[in-house]
Amino acid sequence: MKEKLYEAYTKGDKDFAALVSRFKKEQIDFVYVGGYYAEAALILRQMREQGVNAVLMGGDALVDKQFAAIAGPLAEGSLFTFSPDPRKKVTAAATLKKFKDKGIDPDGYTLYSYAAFQIWSQAATRAQTTDAKKVAAAIKAGSWDTVLGNISYTPKGDITLIDYVVYRRDKDGNYAELPAAGQ
Repeated sequence: MKEKLYEAYTKGDKDFAALVSRFKKEQIDFVYVGGYYAEAALILRQMREQGVNAVLMGGDALVDKQFAAIAGPLAEGSLFTFSPDPRKKVTAAATLKKFKDKGIDPDGYTLYSYAAFQIWSQAATRAQTTDAKKVAAAIKAGSWDTVLGNISYTPKGDITLIDYVVYRRDKDGNYAELPAAGQ
């Protein structure tokens, strides 16, 4: 598929009227924003103000609660990609409870960051050093039990399990994972 329109904006922009007018003129029905939540939410609001009903989709930046706060009820139906919610993993239950007991909802990248530290800590222990090159070599050579489950890497350093899903926002700004095709 080839896009009808490819445009850029500057982080911090607030007025997208000209861009949205182009969406309207070109009869754009799907908009992918590869930027931050603030601009994406403003683009969405200005699209709706001009009567553009295109679906707005973005990447992981749109998981931020501020996207829904800025877009308000207009966020309903917007889509974004992100990893499966780690808060639902059985391996995260004990850690999730610790966060919740402190009044913290570990959304977004919180548990991913926690897992990254777990991996680094285990690898540094296994390598018996905090030397970055030696810890990196240990990470690539091992398999690690984390809050996200077992994680391992290729010799090149790429994670062996890549999992992304699509989420959809509801009228209250909450989001839910869409079922995979064929489900």
